[in-house]
Parts: sequence; structure tokens; C-alpha cells
Amino acid sequence: MNKLKFFMPVIGFIALAILLWRGLALDPKTLPSMLIDKPMPAFMLTTVEGSAVSNSDLPDQIFLLNVWGSYCLPCLIEHPTLMRLSEEGEIPVIGVNYRDRQDLAIEWLEDNGNPYAFSILDEDGRFGIDLGVYGAPETYLVDADGVIRFRKVSVIDERVWEEEFIPAIAELRAESDQPQ
Repeated sequence: MNKLKFFMPVIGFIALAILLWRGLALDPKTLPSMLIDKPMPAFMLTTVEGSAVSNSDLPDQIFLLNVWGSYCLPCLIEHPTLMRLSEEGEIPVIGVNYRDRQDLAIEWLEDNGNPYAFSILDEDGRFGIDLGVYGAPETYLVDADGVIRFRKVSVIDERVWEEEFIPAIAELRAESDQPQ
């Protein structure tokens, strides 16, 4: 019995050390998403401009769903990349104006340019909750069937676009070219 009393703290220490060592290997910028490989949540909202919008209005091709806000300084950093993608027609970009006021969102787009085919107004954040949004900016890569395939929590700049999104898009396009 005395040996057991001696080994219990040692076993506890080893278990704690293994748990902490495992935590050091995790990427703190990677946040799990329960929606990867699942359909976009159903929604019926309005755009920043005031038009009714729902899932049926989403593109029937691969597209980006970008969560942004007029209050979001990192959104200004990624904005030139989104503008370039929009201007070049490389991929449709749909916005989600997350927990923001409509008047501020409109003003922000007028001042900085509008890269979005349309931007869903999510003033109360409920659609963001359905998406599992932690905060702006976040960007989802959605396939032609409306299934979320990739999620990036943080700014999309040209490096991130080249290193993370282009390979993911190429993989999706290759999958869709394969016979079913």
C-alpha cells in the first residue's frame, strides 16, 4: 500500500506532463470547425443593402464566405486581397457583416470598396453562431454544392491565399472533375 501512495503522484505528474507536451504541439491559430464537410447553415436574412437573401442566392460554384465588420482592423489588412480576387473574377466572394450596424457597414464599403457579390447583414450575430464564428475576420471556402470545405480564422493576405486557399481550391476542382 505504501508503494501505491508513492507512485500515485508520479503517475499524476507523468499524465499531466504528457497532456501539456501534447498542447505544445497544437497550432494556436487553428480553431476546429464542426461544419467542415457539412452544408452551409440555412438562413433567410437581408444584405447590407437591404435585399432579402437566402441559401438559394449563394453561387453554384466554389466561393469564399468572408466574415467582416466595419469595426475590424484586421479586415482592412485583408481587404486589398479580397478586392483583387473580386476584380479579377478569380472566385466569387460573399460577405457576412458580423455583429455590425448596417449604416456603418455601408459607409465602410463606400470608403474602402466592395469586393462582395453581396454581403449578408448579421447584426445580432445569430448566423455567425450557426457558422461557428469566433470573430472577424474569418473566411470559409464553400464548394459548388454549398458544403463548407475549409476555414481560415485570421487575415487572408496574398501569402495565405497562395499557400492555403489556392491548393484547397485546386483540390476541390480536381474532385469535381472526377466521375461520380
